[in-house]
Amino acid sequence: MIELHPSIIFLGGLVVVVFGAEILLRSAAQVAAMLGVSPIVIGLTIVSIGTSTPELAVGIMAVVEDKGSLAVGNIAGTNIFNILFILGLSAIIHPLPIRLLSIKIDVPVMIGSAFMLILMSLDGVLSRTEGALLVLAAVFYTIVLIRESRGESAATKKEFSEEFGVGFIPKTHRYPEYAIQSLLLLTGMALTILGANLLVAGAVNIAKAYGVTDALIGLTIVAIGTSAPELVTTLVATYKNDRDVAIGNLIGSSIYNILVILGVTTLVAPSGIDVENDILWIDLPLAAMVAVVCLPVFNSERMVSRTEGVVFVAAYIIYFMILILFRT
Repeated sequence: MIELHPSIIFLGGLVVVVFGAEILLRSAAQVAAMLGVSPIVIGLTIVSIGTSTPELAVGIMAVVEDKGSLAVGNIAGTNIFNILFILGLSAIIHPLPIRLLSIKIDVPVMIGSAFMLILMSLDGVLSRTEGALLVLAAVFYTIVLIRESRGESAATKKEFSEEFGVGFIPKTHRYPEYAIQSLLLLTGMALTILGANLLVAGAVNIAKAYGVTDALIGLTIVAIGTSAPELVTTLVATYKNDRDVAIGNLIGSSIYNILVILGVTTLVAPSGIDVENDILWIDLPLAAMVAVVCLPVFNSERMVSRTEGVVFVAAYIIYFMILILFRT
């Protein structure tokens, strides 16, 4: 029997998890639309959580394999990558005006979530109780977000509807379509779990082969790999000039990564998740700092300019190089 190299297993898992997440994302949006959920709520909640599905699958598989550091590192690394690299790259392609009314809630919540995670990690462990608090915070945030979304403009709602392909479905076609989309939803979940299993197995073996820590693997290749749905969704939205989709997806994903993804992952871990000192004192504070920087950037002329985009991308490249040079 041929034994595959860990990098091949990792890349194969990455392809499967991204493909599964895309199926899950689109089918979830369609099911929500058929249940009467408004397009903008779908965009800000289901899409944000859907694009974070790889992080959830990887996190659960990591704690099952007793690799909790990989799970925490993945969330910290993904949030840094989302804002600095993906948002920065989108702004370089097309300056991003900030028009979403919910930004007044999203950015403070993103900052609050980042600092709450640091406070919970100070004892070196994320407990199940803390995981439950994160999930409860996600529920509260979602309720507030849905209420705020009622005040969004018709143009913004149309933008979300067109971007995610949700709209009116005739009643006669609704039940067959519901069955099809539900089947696709389950298929997407299964593929995402399978891909995450392969991805984590490959990442752990790569770490062992090259003598690097699980946390570093989570901060780098796993974080970048699991951010593929956010990268694709944001760049496509930017290319289509759907600015609200691009901003909303990244901010929403960064919030749900902490509150939902890490919260649920912690609940699955029997004795909680250990947080390594490097992640606690370097990467989590950096992720919080990146969130804080968004506040003045978003408020300055209510736009992320090309110059700010270049600074963001350059900052990520410097961070990545430091990780490779000094923490391997």
